[in-house]
Amino acid sequence: MIPTFGLIIVGDEILSGKRADKHLPKVIELLTARGLSLGYADYVGDDPERITATLRRAFASTDVVFSCGGIGATPDDHTRQCAAHALNVPLQLHPQAEALIRERMQDVAKEQGEAYEPDRPDNVHRLNMGVFPQGAQIIPNPYNKIPGFSCQGAGGGSVHFVPGFPVMAWPMIEWVLDQECSQWFNQQPQTEHSVVIYGAMEAALTPLMEQVERDHPQVRVFSLPSVDHPVHGRHIELGVKGPSSAVPAAWTLLHQSLHGIGANFGPEVVRNF
Repeated sequence: MIPTFGLIIVGDEILSGKRADKHLPKVIELLTARGLSLGYADYVGDDPERITATLRRAFASTDVVFSCGGIGATPDDHTRQCAAHALNVPLQLHPQAEALIRERMQDVAKEQGEAYEPDRPDNVHRLNMGVFPQGAQIIPNPYNKIPGFSCQGAGGGSVHFVPGFPVMAWPMIEWVLDQECSQWFNQQPQTEHSVVIYGAMEAALTPLMEQVERDHPQVRVFSLPSVDHPVHGRHIELGVKGPSSAVPAAWTLLHQSLHGIGANFGPEVVRNF
């Protein structure tokens, strides 16, 4: 079975509004391009207790989860430590991560025309970025070589930790998808078929929506009302989504029933993913 995919966004800067989250739409895009979909997203501030609880739930599940942010080595970065607490394992310097971080430090020294000093306090501190929960696997970082990491939970769920910077996080998430999740790509093609309905009330359409879901249990019906759309004004976008093989029959029932009640139709939209 295809697992549920989840996303965790860590950082006070998102919840305070200092920065706008860009990860959610991008992860949806990356998953959709591979015939997958996002099941949920959690936003968590820099609170170790909340981060640990959120990760503990992820590890106890069977989900594939991406966690963005908080894996640096400053006092407000808690994600690495919280992951270890959630798994009840110690932290340790990952040897491959250490090698990559040292390589990055040598690159920076060379770029700046300086000698590489491995024992300099700031360089020693940078190795903390490679301190991961015991048993973690690294995620390559093509931007600056400082890796992320992946951990497996007792429930079978996996959490893949990447930085908060999109320029690093997004190619790292793509790498995980292509290396670890390709067996699920495009296994269950999905279709979404909807239509704009003018002048209708959701309450009046609810019995019809319930009937479609009863008669076609593989399909979900959705209703997206709008009161001030710049083109369509007040309207409802009503549609069905689910396996591509099941949507046509459900759509036929919905469409014919809407005609039967004299619905005022606008444009239709069909999305395949």
